[in-house]
Amino acid sequence: MSQYFQIHAENPQNRLVRQACDIFRQGGVVVYPTDSGYALGCGIGEKAALDRIKAIRKLHEKHNFTLVCRDLSELSIYAKVSNSVYRLIKHHTPGAYTFIFKATSEVPRRLVHPKRREIGLRVPDNRICQALLEELDEPIMSTTLMLPGDDFPQTDPYEIRMTLESQVDLIIDGGFCGMEATTVVDLTEDVPNILREGAGDPEPFRV
Repeated sequence: MSQYFQIHAENPQNRLVRQACDIFRQGGVVVYPTDSGYALGCGIGEKAALDRIKAIRKLHEKHNFTLVCRDLSELSIYAKVSNSVYRLIKHHTPGAYTFIFKATSEVPRRLVHPKRREIGLRVPDNRICQALLEELDEPIMSTTLMLPGDDFPQTDPYEIRMTLESQVDLIIDGGFCGMEATTVVDLTEDVPNILREGAGDPEPFRV
């Protein structure tokens, strides 16, 4: 049976944020809000938790996970970012974008594309998510909470609780936080390539 925290969307309660982060650190699987819907997340080094997330979503072994980061200062640890690209994305973070970069050696091999060594990173514009990242002091390994057979991500925390309370360790109810996926931009080359148009404005990345 999972725990269920109602955390205020604008003023996250510090006590609940700390308790949630303890669950992350103990290898738990957590449902949490972002600026583009709810996500499934776990600690960056937690292989068993990652396998549980794959089982919940029925993901294939080569599914690309995203590292959800607190700010751009963490990007250089996990991604190879040129100065020009850094300047470009600086004006659009935090926001509803997922950026694809070439991964550094700091990224666990199980998180990157097996041949291209790429990783998705993002900095969400959501106060609960930011509070979690600040307390954790490291990224969250994450994927959108979209269940097998669904066409759209899950948006109602009460329905999520009914469906997943026996499969995850914590569900964070942060209210409605949207259901449109992020805009995905490939920045592995010098010229940005928009792979998916979503909640983030794609215009700044058009060539």
